[in-house]
Amino acid sequence: MNINFNKSEGLVPVIIQDDRTLQVLMLGYMNEEAFEKTKNEGIVTFFSRSKNRLWTKGEESGNFLTVKNIEIDCDNDTILIRAVPKSVVCHTGSFGCFGDKNPKGFLYELEEKINQRIDEKVEDSYTYSLFQRGMNKVAQKVGEEAVELVIEAKDNNDDLFKNEAADLLYHYLILLKAKNISLENIEEILLNRNK
Repeated sequence: MNINFNKSEGLVPVIIQDDRTLQVLMLGYMNEEAFEKTKNEGIVTFFSRSKNRLWTKGEESGNFLTVKNIEIDCDNDTILIRAVPKSVVCHTGSFGCFGDKNPKGFLYELEEKINQRIDEKVEDSYTYSLFQRGMNKVAQKVGEEAVELVIEAKDNNDDLFKNEAADLLYHYLILLKAKNISLENIEEILLNRNK
């Protein structure tokens, strides 16, 4: 990565994006030292213009940003970091500096939670207990939820329809996990079809 730190007095803007939902969380600045520290430690560190020093996000609150991916823009003077926040990001208590959690993209966070409950064998979890019953039961549950959604589609109760749609998506994500396929794999197919 060849970042041009000379354009703006040694600092480049850094956009932080939630790796799961792609929601923009905050904007900060890095000098070369902060960038190297971030790369080496896997935790976002900025150069604080107000403190005039390196500042690791979460060093006081514990709300660190774990780096998942780093990209540089086409002019080599802006960094995009996709990260997983430990908790809220903004000092105001909001999820991000541009507001609270956006429901768009939440399916990836839900997929991660489903995978975690299954991988960690959380005994008192409905997700894990359904998964333990095997592929036939998981597929059967998806079928039941699909039928319930179709039935609600014929009625005029939007709340019931939306809840059945949510149930179907939830169980569909469990089925994807059972098949060892990710939601991103399905999105790639849709993206390729769109071309």
